[in-house]
Amino acid sequence: MSDQMPARESMEFDVVIVGAGPAGLAAAIHLKQRSPELGVVVVEKGSEVGAHILSGAVIDPIGLDRLLPEWRSEDTPIKTPVTDDRFYWLGQSGGMRLPNFMMPPLMSNHGNFIVSLGNVCRWLATKAEALGVEIYPGFAATEVLFENGAVVGVATGDMGIAKDGKPRGDFTRGMELKAKYTLFAEGARGSLSKILIANYGLDRGRQPQKFGLGLKELWQVAPDKHKRGRVQHSFGWPLGNSTGGGSFLYHFDDNLVAVGFVVHLNYSNPYLSPFEEFQRFKTHPDISGIFEGGKRLSYGARAITEGGYQSVPKLTFPGGALIGCAAGFVNVPRIKGSHNAILSGMLAATHIADALTQGRAHDEIASYEEAWRDGEIGKDLWKVRNAKPLWSKLGTTLGIAAGGFDMWTNTLGFSLVGTLAHGKPDSDTLRPANECKPIAYPKPDGKLTFDRLSSVFLSNTNHEEDQPPHLRVGDMALQQSSEHDIYAGPSARYCPAGVYEWVEEAGKPRFVINAQNCVHCKTCDIKDPNRNITWVPPEGSGGPKYSNM
Repeated sequence: MSDQMPARESMEFDVVIVGAGPAGLAAAIHLKQRSPELGVVVVEKGSEVGAHILSGAVIDPIGLDRLLPEWRSEDTPIKTPVTDDRFYWLGQSGGMRLPNFMMPPLMSNHGNFIVSLGNVCRWLATKAEALGVEIYPGFAATEVLFENGAVVGVATGDMGIAKDGKPRGDFTRGMELKAKYTLFAEGARGSLSKILIANYGLDRGRQPQKFGLGLKELWQVAPDKHKRGRVQHSFGWPLGNSTGGGSFLYHFDDNLVAVGFVVHLNYSNPYLSPFEEFQRFKTHPDISGIFEGGKRLSYGARAITEGGYQSVPKLTFPGGALIGCAAGFVNVPRIKGSHNAILSGMLAATHIADALTQGRAHDEIASYEEAWRDGEIGKDLWKVRNAKPLWSKLGTTLGIAAGGFDMWTNTLGFSLVGTLAHGKPDSDTLRPANECKPIAYPKPDGKLTFDRLSSVFLSNTNHEEDQPPHLRVGDMALQQSSEHDIYAGPSARYCPAGVYEWVEEAGKPRFVINAQNCVHCKTCDIKDPNRNITWVPPEGSGGPKYSNM
């Protein structure tokens, strides 16, 4: 087919940035702040900036304060400061509030803000464009361009390719965007970042990256239920002690409540469904009353990097670097990553601007790699580096207690356990189904709890149906003999969007992929027990279109 394709047109820039999230936009802005004459372009696979952004979100403003010191005097979407910070342990029939004085100081949300991170990114995009940054939403970067071992840019995907791989009548060839340096800000489990990590061996000598699945709903609640500025985190029920995760409730703006649930993807029972656990969480007697008389407005899901300090790969390679969640800069106990994403974008931009000033191109910006661990990002992640492995090794109750103690000692400059390892990647943690007990989940009531399809509808997810599959199964026979026969088809449960199902036809199981439902969470790419499913970008602008998320 490629022989029949017309050549791609090419555009040249000083810097190309893949992804218009906090890291990518911060890098673009700071490049222009440092050197206004630079040609900078950002490509974003979502239909608009913010369309694919999903986060809690309580943001630490340290990144914004560095990037745009004047932001507090402007009209921004950052309007709700945290005024009430709460932590709870939940049992099945009740809960216990943990005293704030027990929490390590870094866990305090004093001075933070509750926001829609998607709206923050939309605002940051206006700042970038005002400085002369070109932003191309609706264009998915699908290929890394290499020359002589160095990254020289990316190519966007062709548009108008039919399922059979042949061009349709509306076919448009992708573009080559070439640059002296390319930054990858794709978020967790970025498809091109995966290629770069493998190609350059960037994870060599590091712990395997760990992930969680974050699910979120946005509700408009009754005015008497709304506590503007309240941030509430909890752990425990409905998850068992051996399954890591937790929940959040953020009250912000005009009667809005963001409710979310995170399940660590190193769980072992293939019958567990993160989506169903989220729905069950909302029925807790201390939680359900918040939503009485309310209306669910939106839904989404996204993988979260959880490996922390030990799992951050080498970030640089000839011609480019990883930034933000593509690098793995989430602080797991704080459930925060946007501050480090912004700081990493600025840090990379600083070192690239210096290189360009020196007339360099396509070499390795080793100074960025050397700088992050000794700077604010490294110090932030270093203090919490053992929280995740202690939780995984000791279970929720003991693990959180031990992790909290370790964070306390780290504020004093030492740790009694050093730096712990994570162990296996999340794809290797499932046990065979015959060793596990099925979980019976209650049916949704359509008022407080819901099914996947009605939830996906609220995410405004859409894909061009006549296009090549973007969820690729490497070996369909292996999918049946292992994923189905040994693990009882966990893809039908770990996917939060109803993409995968096993159906019986003529007495045999058949794997069905409903790609139209995909919210681009990447869980399948992470959790499949054989690493047999690969997520690649669909046609540009496909996927969710989140509003206020």
